[in-house]
Amino acid sequence: MHSTRWTIPVLVALPLVSLICGCSGRDQLSELDEARARIEPRVFDEGYYDDVYFQAFSGTHYAATSQDSIYAFSGATSLKVTVPPQNSALGAYAGGVLTSAGARDLADYNALTFYVRSSVNSTLNEAGFGNDNTGTSRYSAGRLNIPLTGDWQFVVIPIPSPSKLIAERGLFTFAEGWEAANPRGHEVWFDDIRFAALGNITDPRPFMPSGTKQYFIGSTVSLEGTRTTFDVDGADVVVGHMPGYFDYHSSDPAVAEVTGGGVRIVGEGEATLTATMGGVEVAGTLTLGGFVPPQIAAPVPAVPAGDVIALYSDVYQPVTVDSWNTHWTYSTTQDEIYAIGGDQTRMYTTLNFVGIQFATQTIDATDMTHLHLDVYAPVGTVFKVKLVAFNADNGYMIGQAELTFGAETTPAFVSGGWSSLEIPLADFPLPAPRDHLGQLVLSTTDAPLVLVDNIYLHR
Repeated sequence: MHSTRWTIPVLVALPLVSLICGCSGRDQLSELDEARARIEPRVFDEGYYDDVYFQAFSGTHYAATSQDSIYAFSGATSLKVTVPPQNSALGAYAGGVLTSAGARDLADYNALTFYVRSSVNSTLNEAGFGNDNTGTSRYSAGRLNIPLTGDWQFVVIPIPSPSKLIAERGLFTFAEGWEAANPRGHEVWFDDIRFAALGNITDPRPFMPSGTKQYFIGSTVSLEGTRTTFDVDGADVVVGHMPGYFDYHSSDPAVAEVTGGGVRIVGEGEATLTATMGGVEVAGTLTLGGFVPPQIAAPVPAVPAGDVIALYSDVYQPVTVDSWNTHWTYSTTQDEIYAIGGDQTRMYTTLNFVGIQFATQTIDATDMTHLHLDVYAPVGTVFKVKLVAFNADNGYMIGQAELTFGAETTPAFVSGGWSSLEIPLADFPLPAPRDHLGQLVLSTTDAPLVLVDNIYLHR
C-alpha cells in the first residue's frame, strides 16, 4: 500500500559519566555500548501494548478497529477489524498501522508473527511492518494476498534485513477491502502480534528488477520492485519491501553515487548498480545513464493569463490535477520535479507511457484553440500526445485522439533542445463539444527521459 534512519541521542549521559570518573571520561566513553532504542517484541497482546496506538490510512474506515472479547486466539482479547461493504460511506477499505510512541530496536528479531482469522473465506490484501504512516518510511515491508478462513492461522513475515530496524515506529500494517464474493463486507481478527527470532527462516533470495534507466545529473534514482523470498518451514514466502533494505554498489561513483541508502546521479556517463542484503548478493542489476540537463529552462509563455487554462506552469495558476502519473498497468514511467535555474519542470524517467489525469474536475476547452507543451529529451525521435474526453457526468470516456511528433512534423519534436509543441486542438479528432477533457497521455518509443513544462490550453 500504501523512510530516514533515526539516531538515538546519548549526550544526556555524558555529564554524569564525567562526574563519576572525576576526569574527562574520553577513554571510558569509547568503551561504552552504543545506546539502543527500546527492545520490545510485543505489539498487540491482550490489547495494544503500552506504547502502541492505531492510525487509520486516509480514505479508510477510520473506526474499523476494536478490541473484541468474543473471539481470541489466546487470552481474552483480540483486535477486530470491520471491513466496510462495497460503496460504503464509511470508507473504501479498512487499513492502517499500529505504531509505537517511541522508536523500537528490532534488530534482534527476524520476523513479525501473528494469528488471524476471518468471518468468511477471504484474502487479506496486505500485512506487514515498517510503515509509520508519516510518509517518510524507508523500511516498509509485507506480504500480499494471504488466504484466510474461519480458523485461526499463524502468519510469519520475515524481516529482510533486521539490522536496518534499529529505530522503527511502524510495527504492524494491514489493509483489507471488500471482495467480489463478500460485497457486504466482513470481519477479520488479529491476535498475538509480535516480533520473534525464529529458527525456521532460511535461504533469503533478494531481488531487484534489472533494466536500464536514464536520468539528468542531480536526480535521485527511482528503485522499485524490490523483494526477498525466504524459505519458512520448507515453503517459499515472498516479502515485498522498500529498496532501503539493500546496500547498493555503483561501478562508477563519478556517475552514480550511493549515499544514505539511496542512489544519486552526479555525472555524465554510464554506471552499473548492484546490491547486497546482509552479505547476500541481490539478483538483478541496473544500468544507469547520466545526462547533462538543458542549460536554460523552457521558454517563458507570453499568452495572456485570461486566455489560458494551465495544467502545469510557473507562469500561470494551474487547475487541479488528480495525478501526474496514474501508474497504469504496463507503464514503467516514474516522475519527479526537476528544477532548472529555479524553474520547476516535470521529469519523466523510463517513459513508455504516462497518464496525467484531471477527471475529478474536467476542463471545458470549448473556447480554447491550442494545447501547448514544452518538451526536452536528450535522446529520442518520437513523442506522442493523446487527449481524452469524458461525458457530461464525468462517468465514462466518450473519445480519445493521439498525435505523433518527430523531426518532420509541425510542430516538430527534436531531441537535444526544447521542443515547443503548439498543437491546434482541431488536429485532435475528438467529438464536439470538448467541454469535459479529463486526461492527457504522453508516450514514446525511444525517448525514455523527458522534461515537460508549460502544459496549458489557450485561445
